[in-house]
Amino acid sequence: MTHQNHTILLTRPVAAARAFTEQLGDLACETLISPVQAIEPVDFEIPTNMQAAIFTSRNGVDAVEGRPIKCWCVGKATMQAAKRKGWLAQSADGDAEALLKRVLADCPSGLLVHFRGHFARGNLVERLCNEGLCAQDVIAYKQVSQPLNAQAKTALNGANQIILPIFSPRSAKQLVQQGPFSATIHVVAMSNAVASEAAALSPKQLVISTEPNATSMIAAIKQVANGL
Repeated sequence: MTHQNHTILLTRPVAAARAFTEQLGDLACETLISPVQAIEPVDFEIPTNMQAAIFTSRNGVDAVEGRPIKCWCVGKATMQAAKRKGWLAQSADGDAEALLKRVLADCPSGLLVHFRGHFARGNLVERLCNEGLCAQDVIAYKQVSQPLNAQAKTALNGANQIILPIFSPRSAKQLVQQGPFSATIHVVAMSNAVASEAAALSPKQLVISTEPNATSMIAAIKQVANGL
């Protein structure tokens, strides 16, 4: 039996949202999926002298054919996806800053290729190059904004309280642009940067995940859900 007083709304791309729903398990409440961006492929070329890869999202892994060479991944889910495609993957277990520190600590030689989307934050390649490493970006997919679906709009303006996990500043900004919403919203933000953008939604609660990973996000979501 589901609780009728609150709903979890996931706005990640469909594949990521479904995978996250499975990780959430049974919270005895309704879960809606309404992506605010779609992931679309683009044409790209892989440098012939690539020695290792960097992935800051699973979308990058999905876009690139696997190779039996080393790669660094931002988190465990991305690492697991890379391993399934044949990469010799390891996880930084954090965010882009943790990934940067991990790559710098390993001090690899040869060309590092960061496969990313059209929109990206953190200037990872520039910072690696500033530290003396050889790195370049390859845009392997694009993020296309899309409107919330009718079910999500109804929920965001309905009687139920909405638990709204947000995983990126871009997603937060897209949600703000589609508001305002009349429902009571409880935001669970993956980072301070996400929270900064999400504050414009005027949520009743704005909870920031203790770590920028799925495990901490799930713990925060459960904490909010249990308090409603």
